[in-house]
Amino acid sequence: MSKETGWNFDNSYAHLPKVFFSSINPTPVKSPELVILNNPLAESLGLNPEALKSEDGTAAFSGNEILEGAEPLAQAYAGHQFGHFTMLGDGRAVLLGEQITPQGERFDIQLKGSGRTPYSRGGDGRAALGPMLREYIISEAMYALGIPTTRSLAVVTTGEPVFRETKLEGAILTRVAASHLRVGTFEYVVRWGGVENLQILADYAINRHYPEIKDDESRYLSFLQEVIKRQAALIAKWQLVGFIHGVMNTDNVAISGETIDYGPCAFMDTYDPETVFSSIDHQGRYAYENQPLIGGWNLARFAETLLPLLHDDKEEAVKLAQEKVSGFNEIFQSHWLAGMRMKLGLFKEKEKDEELIKDLLSLMKKHRADYTNTFMALTRDQLDDTADLFKSAGFIQWKQRWKERLEHQEESKADSYELMRKSNPALIPRNHRVEEALEAAVEEGDLSVTARLLEVLSNPYEYSPEKDEYTGVPETNVPYQTFCGT
Repeated sequence: MSKETGWNFDNSYAHLPKVFFSSINPTPVKSPELVILNNPLAESLGLNPEALKSEDGTAAFSGNEILEGAEPLAQAYAGHQFGHFTMLGDGRAVLLGEQITPQGERFDIQLKGSGRTPYSRGGDGRAALGPMLREYIISEAMYALGIPTTRSLAVVTTGEPVFRETKLEGAILTRVAASHLRVGTFEYVVRWGGVENLQILADYAINRHYPEIKDDESRYLSFLQEVIKRQAALIAKWQLVGFIHGVMNTDNVAISGETIDYGPCAFMDTYDPETVFSSIDHQGRYAYENQPLIGGWNLARFAETLLPLLHDDKEEAVKLAQEKVSGFNEIFQSHWLAGMRMKLGLFKEKEKDEELIKDLLSLMKKHRADYTNTFMALTRDQLDDTADLFKSAGFIQWKQRWKERLEHQEESKADSYELMRKSNPALIPRNHRVEEALEAAVEEGDLSVTARLLEVLSNPYEYSPEKDEYTGVPETNVPYQTFCGT
């Protein structure tokens, strides 16, 4: 089957010391059925989509058959969850192995919802169809938006129920990632694996994700710096499109710089920096405005794990780490400001750009304007004079300042609007549209709504009138709430 489908496994993680994982096969399920397959992703991985749609393909996606060359395992890790340290691990996921593509790239292939592992902590190791489809939709939307992310290859139903507050249909997601190494992986190893294993893990991560620094004299300090840079760039991209992760625990911070774990995430409609969607985030720790702050906090925890590798003298190691972590905010701000300039069609840097940007955001908050649609209205130069924001005196004054800034550029007005078009998505996974798709799939077995939504989201920067139905937001006084989809 591996030859027919194109599976080409290597298992570098399985060859690390046993402290990093537990070898375990997925738990077989009753009667798996393929719900959705990501054909373009399959092809990019060197796989044959038609072969994957066979019974054998479904058996592999469900864990009922172990693919040739795979060495299944559950990874051990820890993490700070809402600021509190705890032991974790793959409690409902199994890493089958690493697919080597025809181009020589390496990607983890993981089954999520594939049964209990030694790290399940009393859980059943299973997942429900709704949350797995949700991860599929949001992760593919993020990919189309140009944001580094894990991706979804397939979802299968298991033919078995899972029990949460109610009885739900069981499902398994096949997740594709540059790797599943997390800040929490390092937190686990530094506490329970010792310095020797910590060095092995760091070298492995460097060779896999940052090979350009492997020969640096201070490669572990360079490693810290590179992870900081990728996280700063990633979180800036989240902020620029109004994405709220919802659960930025250290076990959800990927060393590769990809977005990982799509539990209580959502996209902001009305611009409000205090927006929280997660039902369990009662204090707003992971609110939209706090994401950069939490990103720095998480990286400080990562830096702490590397101290034994940075310098033999602990005080000097702490000093070196602090210098790197303290630079996170400046790197983030640089990415965010550059992105916001692009969203407003501004070339080069001008002294008062940040003031111009923040004044617009302040007006958007005051008038409860839709984040995505406001930038699209500016991009298309179609400002509805009945909208509270656009008819306000404050916005009219701001618009004049913006126009003057554009006029003082060497680049043409057409150049500015083209830059804006490439920087402002017309389409995001609107929360009510995602829920509509999930309800149709789960309650009625209708995947057509999901398929149409995925098609629309695959070209988020391309506006067309026939897609207007995907840009609106229903009027409601009920705050949107998301849940950890376990």
